[in-house]
Amino acid sequence: MAIHLDVWLYGPVAQYAGEASQGSYAQLDVEMPEGCTLGELVDRLEIPAEERGITFVNGSLAALPGLDVDLSTVLHDGDRVGISHNKSMWPFQYRFGAQLTPELEESFRRREDRGIHHAYTKSDEKS
Repeated sequence: MAIHLDVWLYGPVAQYAGEASQGSYAQLDVEMPEGCTLGELVDRLEIPAEERGITFVNGSLAALPGLDVDLSTVLHDGDRVGISHNKSMWPFQYRFGAQLTPELEESFRRREDRGIHHAYTKSDEKS
């Protein structure tokens, strides 16, 4: 049995939609097998891991750059998936925060810093 997904690609990852790309975004209706994961969708679209940034599933934050805990998320018929390029900014409509998927919430819970940083810096490297 197949499921249908409403997939949106934002920024430079829109190029992986082929002819459906509008330049800065793309919208695809993708048919996948029932029980497929977000990782399988990303593989099918051939989006390189190093380009994938913020990901949303049905409006819930599922991944951030460096935290791709969403790859094992099972997708369902009618799901809406939004994938941004790793250099894309946080979407304006989520300026007051976003609901997290259970997988991302658990990932934050396990981290010592709980995923919150005051400043992001490179690790101490000797020049």
